[in-house]
Amino acid sequence: MTVETKTTFCRICEPLCGMIATVEDGKLLSLRPDKENPASSGFSCQKGIAFADVHNDPDRLITPMRRTPSGEFEPVDWDTAMADIAERVRAIHRAHGSGALGWYFGNPGAFSYSHVLWLLMLSLGFGSRLHLFTAGSQDINSRFVASQLLYGNSVTMPIPDIPRTDLLVVIGANPVVSHGSGVTIPRIRDHMKAVVKRGGRVLVIDPRRTETAADFEWLGIAPDGDAFLLLSLLQVMFEEGLIDRARLAEQASGAAWLEQLARPFTPESTQEHTGIDPGAVRQLARDLVVADRSVVYGRVGTCLGQNGTLTTYLLDVVNLAAGNLGRAGGSMFGSLGMPGERFAMKAVGALLGSVYRRRRSRIGGFPSVLASEPAGIMAKEITTPGRGQIRALFVGAGNPVLSVPNGNELEAAFAQLDLMVGIDLYVNETLAHCDYVLPATTMYERDDFMIPFAMLRPAPFRQVTEAVTAPAGQARQEWQIIDDLTSRLGDLTPGLRLIEGMRRTLAVFGSRLQPRLFVDALIRLSEGGDRFRLRRRGLTFDRLSHEYPHGKVLAEHLPEVPLSHSVSYLNGRVRLQHKDIETEVASLVARTHDPRFPMRLIGMREARSENSWMHNVPMLMRGGRVQRALIHAYDADRLGVATDDLLTINSAQGEIEVPAQVSKDILPGVVAVPHGWGHRRRAGWNTANANPGANVNLLMSSEPDDLEALAGMARLNGVPVRIQRA
Repeated sequence: MTVETKTTFCRICEPLCGMIATVEDGKLLSLRPDKENPASSGFSCQKGIAFADVHNDPDRLITPMRRTPSGEFEPVDWDTAMADIAERVRAIHRAHGSGALGWYFGNPGAFSYSHVLWLLMLSLGFGSRLHLFTAGSQDINSRFVASQLLYGNSVTMPIPDIPRTDLLVVIGANPVVSHGSGVTIPRIRDHMKAVVKRGGRVLVIDPRRTETAADFEWLGIAPDGDAFLLLSLLQVMFEEGLIDRARLAEQASGAAWLEQLARPFTPESTQEHTGIDPGAVRQLARDLVVADRSVVYGRVGTCLGQNGTLTTYLLDVVNLAAGNLGRAGGSMFGSLGMPGERFAMKAVGALLGSVYRRRRSRIGGFPSVLASEPAGIMAKEITTPGRGQIRALFVGAGNPVLSVPNGNELEAAFAQLDLMVGIDLYVNETLAHCDYVLPATTMYERDDFMIPFAMLRPAPFRQVTEAVTAPAGQARQEWQIIDDLTSRLGDLTPGLRLIEGMRRTLAVFGSRLQPRLFVDALIRLSEGGDRFRLRRRGLTFDRLSHEYPHGKVLAEHLPEVPLSHSVSYLNGRVRLQHKDIETEVASLVARTHDPRFPMRLIGMREARSENSWMHNVPMLMRGGRVQRALIHAYDADRLGVATDDLLTINSAQGEIEVPAQVSKDILPGVVAVPHGWGHRRRAGWNTANANPGANVNLLMSSEPDDLEALAGMARLNGVPVRIQRA
């Protein structure tokens, strides 16, 4: 018996906390926080520690499965499965072209560099007509579009410099539970408390007194009222002469247009939409400008409303107007520190901007966000006849039946597919409909380096990990499955033939086309890298793995550089004026309220959930845990409802039943329901099925007119509903 410990890091969510894995004879026994990790310093949430139970779950899929004519699944060997899948894809492509193929990419996939790189390669291989859907249209795509408009680059992501700020305003985010989103900063709660300890303030603006708000100051706001508040902050800043106009003109174009846009939104006029006293709005505007270092930070709650892209745009514009965009202690921009990165980012921005403007979805005419379409239209792309109708769908690391609006519509649409293939750890509610379900490795069965999150750290940091254990059973890494598929289809399209040519060329030199080649090159070329041996002690993947297993801090803080360095527009100035933003402001003003649905529904994160895929862990489900709908005591008294009484929640789209949780930590007229529940008996996870809960997204609309126009975002916050005792 051999017991050993291995240093690694967690990839459930964005802090990427350091972990120590205990392994016995190749089996993962347990996980604990890594006290020597210089970023997370011995912190991990309960989900990270409990992931050993996911890894070893008896319900976990470790053998390829094939649907039989009776509808059940049976084991099948890899070669038989992949040969049949490739032949069926080939036949569909021959008959209908690349537009008949679709791929859904779930949130966990973003935490595997190899999965991301090889999915990108497959997408390029099939060309622009491949339908790519991601979890981003239920999460972050409005952030990407706001960045494209403001900075000329979708992947330019401002991050709050919490370690150096004096005033942190959090809108529509709950970092104490989420551990930070759109920013990679382990121990974020401690960093926020440090703001207060050094004499600063943390203000949380939310319809609910969240776990974060409970630790700091809370200002309640009406659901989906954030854009009104941000426009009022701008109106006050302009009206009271708080803005350094010379600096704003130097950093951005369109300031006069912005002032005109914000002028009607006085705090008095927006109070009915925000519920916030005008005096509090005016004081907050002054505080943001007067504070030496301040930053407004928003995330999922601000992205998922009726005007998510507008709200995200306004978050950055408020920081800019207050003089805190690209400034230490404000909202800053990370960098990989690669040679020629500024010029490369301009080229990337131009390419992504061109794709965004020119490529439109078949259903709804939505722009392409990082080459993806809104997941909300996926069902209609399957069922609507015509050129580009999806006939084969792959689902990797996702469960869209529970995560997209109107999952019942999507579930019914699957019956029309000629082929459906899933790649995941479990047979979930979505993959239960597949022809084949292929077993993927867990995060601890693969190497990793988090490319996207390297640029989202307030303190530049590098860490890699080797696989902790060998893959369980017949599980394979996602990139290996994609690579197998592309190699079997190598002559199908010009793009796939190019990939096959690269594969053969490398083979001549005794090498293999694999993701680690790319990520090692990136590490070598980025800040701290060895520049391919030009720097004697510079970093490589292997050197990070062997000499810095706990990670290496490259700098205490991000460097403060001119804002123009982070802008991809040729003139180096933030672009404020956009016709699309004018249109969104007009739609904001034109909002109407249906008297049949007087309350507003919002989402809420749970400390022991991660979307839909952590409900099969007994450790996280203990204590009689159930999904509940949070309502204010006033509404409970009005309805004659007590905690644990069953509520019926109706919207214009559907109805669910959920037990009530009565509280004063939410505004009257608001109901908060956690997402990710609604498990079905036919799925292959027993603990989750024993406590299914309700799928809150059945209350949301998938109609194109109800999706946010600029990013195709699902409207999951501020949804009009009616509640009553069941």
